[in-house]
Amino acid sequence: MTFTPPARRSLTISENLTLSYLEWGSGGKPLLLLHGLADNALVWSSLGESLKGEYQAIALDMRGHGESAKPETGYRCDEYISDFNHVLEHFGWSSAHVLGHSWGGKLAAIWATRQPQRVKSLILCDPFFNSKIPQWWTLTFPLAYKFLPFLKLMGHFQSYEQAEAIAKGLKQFRSWNQWQQAIFQASIKPNPDGTWESKFVKRACNEIFLDVMQTAGISKDLDMPSLFIQPAGGLNRLAFQFKPYRQHLKNLQWQIVPGNHWAHIVEPDAFNQRSPLSLHP
Repeated sequence: MTFTPPARRSLTISENLTLSYLEWGSGGKPLLLLHGLADNALVWSSLGESLKGEYQAIALDMRGHGESAKPETGYRCDEYISDFNHVLEHFGWSSAHVLGHSWGGKLAAIWATRQPQRVKSLILCDPFFNSKIPQWWTLTFPLAYKFLPFLKLMGHFQSYEQAEAIAKGLKQFRSWNQWQQAIFQASIKPNPDGTWESKFVKRACNEIFLDVMQTAGISKDLDMPSLFIQPAGGLNRLAFQFKPYRQHLKNLQWQIVPGNHWAHIVEPDAFNQRSPLSLHP
């Protein structure tokens, strides 16, 4: 596929915090797109292009990721929700349609639970584990890195070629087309000594995991229009995983799409046909 990157813009939240974002369309329905852990705004490029005639779609590089600021601390749910509210205020939106993938989906669910007036509709794409994890789990947290393949790109590499070889083996880049290569390239940066490193920093990963695993997602009844996007090969496959969404989202639609956890990257055409437009025909 031919890929033309959209224009990148930035929003200053404070003296030490600037968020980078991509935008498609103008004056349409407000839509905020939230990527998953270790991803960046480019993962939404195909969807943004398909929706730009009807939506004003904003995809963030969330703090700690991509071109956005990477403070020493400040990677809890509260800080991310504050960022989302600043984005709405920047665009003059009292509320927005919100689509979140994986970790971004859990953040969207937490935001909708805490501030339902901010979320016009809630679209969750294979969201990260909804419940709280017991406190004792934090003792085994360092082991998690060994079982999360997508975090293999977090760290330092002796060359670009080494990093790219790892990326080509990951599920989200299984087709390795021009667009997927651009997503990968937006996630790493060169160093003066010729090495390369991830733009997603370890301190952000650590704080995000420890906080989000101690915070419940959907935990009370919500009435806004909601859509659960279930990839056929995604993380959510069992009844207990689906239960809180079916129980608490009172205006819920459900879509099963082809692909793995990163369906919006590996099967973008099918994903685009079943995302926000299915809530607002």
